[in-house]
Amino acid sequence: MPDEHRNMDRNLALEIVRVTEAAALSSARLMGKGDEKAADQAAVDSMRRAFDNVDVTGTIVIGEGERDEAPMLYIGEKVGTGNGPAIDIALDPLEGTTITANGGYNATTVVAAAESGKFLHAPDTYMMKLAVGPEAKGILDITDPVPLTLKRLAKALDKYLEDITVCILDRPRHEELIRNVREVGCRIQLISDGDVSAALATCMPDSPVDILLGIGGAPEGVLSAAAMRCMGGDFQGQLKFRSDEEKARAVKMGISEPDKIYTLDELAGGDNVIFCATGVTDGEMLRGVRFTPRGAITNSIVMRSRSRTVRWITAHHHFDYKPKY
Repeated sequence: MPDEHRNMDRNLALEIVRVTEAAALSSARLMGKGDEKAADQAAVDSMRRAFDNVDVTGTIVIGEGERDEAPMLYIGEKVGTGNGPAIDIALDPLEGTTITANGGYNATTVVAAAESGKFLHAPDTYMMKLAVGPEAKGILDITDPVPLTLKRLAKALDKYLEDITVCILDRPRHEELIRNVREVGCRIQLISDGDVSAALATCMPDSPVDILLGIGGAPEGVLSAAAMRCMGGDFQGQLKFRSDEEKARAVKMGISEPDKIYTLDELAGGDNVIFCATGVTDGEMLRGVRFTPRGAITNSIVMRSRSRTVRWITAHHHFDYKPKY
């Protein structure tokens, strides 16, 4: 690829992190105030305005919902100046609205980008997920019984089975999964929200999380897959519809095989995936926004699949000199 294209990619990654920073700065002001809708709307509004300054011709394929459900950042919406490359965008303006409203742990703002047609156009439904780090890439199958999966994982990681840590969303639907993991003897980390961050944690050398299992949002599954492409991990997903209506909408969106097991490359394909996230509240991977006199400090992660480079960015924002998103 010509050098100018490489430079464009690098610049685009840094432009996108400004978008996640803007959303984090706005939503963090509502931390602990008990208003989920206000926190989410603050992130949406700031993210939308920040995108207006990014030189791309972007189409949102994973967003806040369909046009009639979301006033901004809806699926199919065009973002960017229209003067740059055509890309598909997957985003979650505030992953962890409840976390933010309650002043909890691990809320982030997330944007991923890829060449047009490389993200699965996942409907707003549930997805069964399996995420692991590079050491276990290609050796697990989401359809296998949980005990077999965990035994294979322990062998791949050269760990005792009882030292494997499984991250699971704390939901009633996971009672059987939790019971199965406990019977095998593995450790469990239950989280209230934020399974994109949990998927990323499986790729972090100093993280206690070895695998993410369970059912969460399908759009977040695509975002997780984008991150895993950049970090060399693995991800599998299967859509889990809550109603016949959801399945019919998925088929209308182009999902021809509703029961298909999606691989990492089918969820986030191509060799040019960008993933950016900024911490809103403190978490395992990112520190939350710190407000200072007349400014703030943000912590972000920026990744590209082509180079496998992972950058941690600490930004000091001075509000007197910063655009108001």
